[in-house]
Amino acid sequence: MLAALLVLALVVTGLLAYEAHVAARSHRETAERALRDYASVAAWEMVASLGETLDAIAAPMLGAVTAGKAASPFEPLADPASFAARAPDACPGGEQRTAVAVDLRDGAARASTTTLSPATIARLRDAIVADVSESFRQERGFALLTPRGLPPIVYGVRIAEHGAPLAAYGSTLCASTLGSELIAPALRRRALLPWDVTGGVPMDSLLDVDVSDADGTLLWGTAAPAASAFGGQATAERVARLRVSVALRPTAITRLRIGPPPGSRLPLLVTLLVTTIGLLGVAVLQLRREQELARLRNDFVAGVSHELRTPLAQIMLFAETLRLGRARSEGERRQAAEIIVQEGQRLMQLVENVLHFARNERGLRPATGAPLALAPVIEETLARFSPLAAAAEVTLDAAVDDDLFVTIDAGTVRQILLNLLDNAVKHGGSGGRVTVTLARAGDDARLTVEDEGPGVRSADRERIWLPFVRVPTANGTSGSGLGLSVVRELVVLHGGRASVEDAPGGGARFVVVLPSSEPTWTSEHALASAPRRARERVP
Repeated sequence: MLAALLVLALVVTGLLAYEAHVAARSHRETAERALRDYASVAAWEMVASLGETLDAIAAPMLGAVTAGKAASPFEPLADPASFAARAPDACPGGEQRTAVAVDLRDGAARASTTTLSPATIARLRDAIVADVSESFRQERGFALLTPRGLPPIVYGVRIAEHGAPLAAYGSTLCASTLGSELIAPALRRRALLPWDVTGGVPMDSLLDVDVSDADGTLLWGTAAPAASAFGGQATAERVARLRVSVALRPTAITRLRIGPPPGSRLPLLVTLLVTTIGLLGVAVLQLRREQELARLRNDFVAGVSHELRTPLAQIMLFAETLRLGRARSEGERRQAAEIIVQEGQRLMQLVENVLHFARNERGLRPATGAPLALAPVIEETLARFSPLAAAAEVTLDAAVDDDLFVTIDAGTVRQILLNLLDNAVKHGGSGGRVTVTLARAGDDARLTVEDEGPGVRSADRERIWLPFVRVPTANGTSGSGLGLSVVRELVVLHGGRASVEDAPGGGARFVVVLPSSEPTWTSEHALASAPRRARERVP
């Protein structure tokens, strides 16, 4: 059920992450679309401002001759000098403004001054006639032309009673000041939008504006426009077909009430999903570990119960024999007492392993002790274990070097060797031989315990040192699974290493290597544990 809930949580998290990603993407796309639409509307508003500014420039000059409708289609062409006087001041640099009148009925053209050559006047006439024939509408108002190689000219159309164009009247503008005279005032003329999305921020601090003519020549614009993904364009049809390009400055997007588009939430959502998957994996791992620990605990309880039951049954049996006086001779009483002692020693060894494991789990470490002669301790341990080996019909052989010292306490050596001997007897089989060897290996002391059993598979040679691990054998011998684990922990604690390998004659060879040390003869502990011949040399 827990695993199913965890999987369901993962699925729900994935769905929520996907929905959040879709919502964030939709929000971002909507915000980006709004910003692009805002830029497009701003461009069209600027085009409208250009038209209004053009009307404001042309109306004082040309309004009198273009306003209203002609009473007759045969109305004569007005004299350009009549409206040239209403033109603004002369252009800087000596450039003059020239009023032009074009008769759209017969193509005749007249100018207010002689500063323009007849060819120039003819070209201006042709440009006006072509623009009128292409774009004339009654409601159009004034228009601006910028013919290539000619001065820019603004003109209006005089129409007849039935809407037919009769004449066009115009005036040239200063080419050198066209931007400052027409474009710049247009950009400042009116608010760009009828609704407030700028929060009161001036538009010139939000937008980069470029104005170019129909051929793409830049007439007015930002000297160094900033790159922006949000821009718009619009074309002023009656103002020389000027193209207005607007781009929102990246630093200004956050100042609009629209707000910047939200950033991608994909990394955060992926992190959330990966974290959920990780938590799911950890939970599943913990569940598996909990199940494994439960199994190991059950196996440990079963193994320890079996290990305790056998010696306790023997102790109870022979204790009852002695208590009820059923021993028929002194030899039988002595044998019963020896069996009780042997089984008690086996129980003591098991209890020592459990206590050591408990101390290790709590972080309690035993002291390392003083330099100790290993030979006497090994001989004593073998003597204590020999009854147990005899009961299992196992022969013990030993080859011990008397001159090896290790900084360790005697109880630790006994526990290590007893666990190795108990393991060898259990897995070596009845009627076999167990060989204990202690020899020098360089600067180390090397203790080996060999049996004649089936040995240990290569795949299990590291597992057997783990707590509660019991490798199945042919004879089905059980145990607590703590003995070899305690051996390795004690050996590593004293700076050594423990391993298992194949014995030359078959079976398994357990190897314990400990760093050797020099005896300290002033130490009472070292003197008490030294070999006999070493003690004999001491005065």
